[in-house]
Amino acid sequence: MQLSTLEKLNEARAARRAAVVVNDLSSGRAQVFIEGEGFPAEWEAGISETLRSGRPSLATLAERSVFINTYLPPPRLVVIGAVHISQALARLAPVAGFDMSIIDPRTAFATAERFHGVELLADWPEDVLPMRPLDPYTALAAVTHDPKIDDYPIRAALDAGCFYVGALGSRKTHASRVERLRSAGVPEEAIGRIKAPIGLNIGAASPAEIAIAVLAEIIGALRHRDRGEQGRAA
Repeated sequence: MQLSTLEKLNEARAARRAAVVVNDLSSGRAQVFIEGEGFPAEWEAGISETLRSGRPSLATLAERSVFINTYLPPPRLVVIGAVHISQALARLAPVAGFDMSIIDPRTAFATAERFHGVELLADWPEDVLPMRPLDPYTALAAVTHDPKIDDYPIRAALDAGCFYVGALGSRKTHASRVERLRSAGVPEEAIGRIKAPIGLNIGAASPAEIAIAVLAEIIGALRHRDRGEQGRAA
């Protein structure tokens, strides 16, 4: 790999942005494209599919045979609330390849005894997230049932373009949440991205079952995320 290619990949990794390397099989020339910087419009289908799947692929772009390799930031899961569901997610998420953090200002819940091997931040999301910003490769799950804790990170996740934003609560609870978000000026399109009630509808009852339903929904959102116009050249 050429030094210039490695430097661009390191730049993307540091910024938690995806990158693709397009290798021309005839000439041996490699081109690096960092997410958001654009690529030729005629290459959109091949590159976008590789970015979406996270898997390398052979393709024909502009009548050239190429090998496309992709480098995605490791997916993160940020959970708002140190509750029983979070304890189950803390065991499951690493198995699925997610880095996980839990944020909860309630020190009676956010204790090291209840959460082993997971990053636990016993502080308000308003204080944590500006220093540890969310991004499109982060999923956010708000599970405290407390709007004083959940509402701010939900808005922050929508603003950051997180690939998944889910919130615990009944339809009635979510209806109240929607009204609060509207009052705060959150656009209807963004509100519509919130998965609530959270998790796939599998009839989950216990915290462990709910955690499985939530993680499955997050994985589905990651693998089927709509990249929209993010990589298209102007």
